Amino acid sequence: MSCSRRNFLTGAGAVIFTTGVAGTAVISSKKTLASVQEDGDKRYGMIHDETACIGCTACTEACREVNNVPEGVSRLEIVRSEPQGEFPNVDYRFTRNSCQHCDNAPCVMVCPTGAAYKDEKTGIIDVHQDKCVGCGYCLLACPYQVRFFHPENKSADKCNFCRDTNLAQGKLPACVESCPTKALVFGDLNDPSSEINKVLNTQVVYRDKVHLGTSPKLYKVPHQKGEISS
Repeated sequence: MSCSRRNFLTGAGAVIFTTGVAGTAVISSKKTLASVQEDGDKRYGMIHDETACIGCTACTEACREVNNVPEGVSRLEIVRSEPQGEFPNVDYRFTRNSCQHCDNAPCVMVCPTGAAYKDEKTGIIDVHQDKCVGCGYCLLACPYQVRFFHPENKSADKCNFCRDTNLAQGKLPACVESCPTKALVFGDLNDPSSEINKVLNTQVVYRDKVHLGTSPKLYKVPHQKGEISS
């Protein structure tokens, strides 16, 4: 690696944090974000059906096992809402918190070494671990706050749709394969006949923080349609 963590951090000094703040400000301006465009043949996305999700966390455990994610950090979380209704008719809403694989990814824009990048063949946002110097730009810039520092390899890490594990073996992402209620749908958004497009064409869906211009590729079918709260 041409630039070590120590040399980079020593040379950059406080600039890391000042430009980190600037990078966060950048994502609120649509004019600074690239237009939605895919150079590759595929554009992978995912749907999380909040009406089907039961909050069992089988997906999070499968993700941890397949991708060797250490305890204390997570590439994927299932967040449970406050109780809805009154006992005994109590219901919960479960939503997914993970990388959105944005078409206009702020993490990629602010990374000074090219460690954060978009794979042009799949549209997946990923990390070159050997290029990461631990500056923290990407963690600050991500409006979804889903990035973390891997405690073992000391690199930024996040969900990459199992790109180097299950996908490399011709399988679906671990979370999709493990879901007992089929609440997750994964596929190529560029393929009109894909399963994900079939769902998008027939279901009411929403995406988080689309007003920022990030163009996330994680869609959600809202729990109890029409009752979406921001």
